Amino acid sequence: MTKTQLTSPLYGDHLPESAVYRSAVVPANAAYPEHQHAWGEFVYSYSGVMEVKVGKDLYLIPPQYGFWLPEGVRHQGLNRYEAHHCSLYISRDLLNDMPTTCCALSISNLLRNLLEHLLETSPTLPYSEKVRRFISVIVDQLSEAPQMGSYLPGTNDPALSTVLTYLENHPDANDTLHTLATLANTTERTLSRRAQRDLGMPLGEWRNRLRVIKAMGKLEAGLTVENIALDLGYASASAFIAMFKRQTQTTPDEYRKVVQGNE
Repeated sequence: MTKTQLTSPLYGDHLPESAVYRSAVVPANAAYPEHQHAWGEFVYSYSGVMEVKVGKDLYLIPPQYGFWLPEGVRHQGLNRYEAHHCSLYISRDLLNDMPTTCCALSISNLLRNLLEHLLETSPTLPYSEKVRRFISVIVDQLSEAPQMGSYLPGTNDPALSTVLTYLENHPDANDTLHTLATLANTTERTLSRRAQRDLGMPLGEWRNRLRVIKAMGKLEAGLTVENIALDLGYASASAFIAMFKRQTQTTPDEYRKVVQGNE
């Protein structure tokens, strides 16, 4: 399927403000051109899952996380499903307390509410002094946000990559570690060691995170929790709900209400 090519906003060599907010609704299977700029960028998804490609690495950004890109990093934004996202461009003079490497950032309830307020008010350039002060609070909160690496990391390891691709294509699969290791022509111990080395987590945790991302798209599309649970290989809706809440600190129905703007 051909991707919809989006246009990145251009500000020349300097931002019109010390920090600039921008939001956009992008269709499914869309991509921004690969680019870089002389300021940092924070990306947050109000709904849907955004993806950011940096070199050979692909970072997925579900709504409970944001993603930080330091200045000068060449990157590309894309998404497989419709998404509503925002970017906060932060000039060099405000970057002292921000991370120096690309990473996911955990989003607190306060920070989420601040970003929602910007979405509702849609400030226009040039900003008033009140808007500048409000955005400066967001920048301060971002500098203190816990760094999470990548929510759903990838790998260049051939054996582990085979397993991850299989799980992505079969999110309902409940194969044992032994079966997955056999699929990759390796041993359980070797597969587990490589998962911890490259992903920073056990395969079971990675599979749960994948299922959360798959579930978010299905929830936004209006599928019932019961059907989603079955689609993702759960024997009961309650087991799926428990996993989703452990991962996101909210239930599937609560998540659906938030992204549909009913709360």
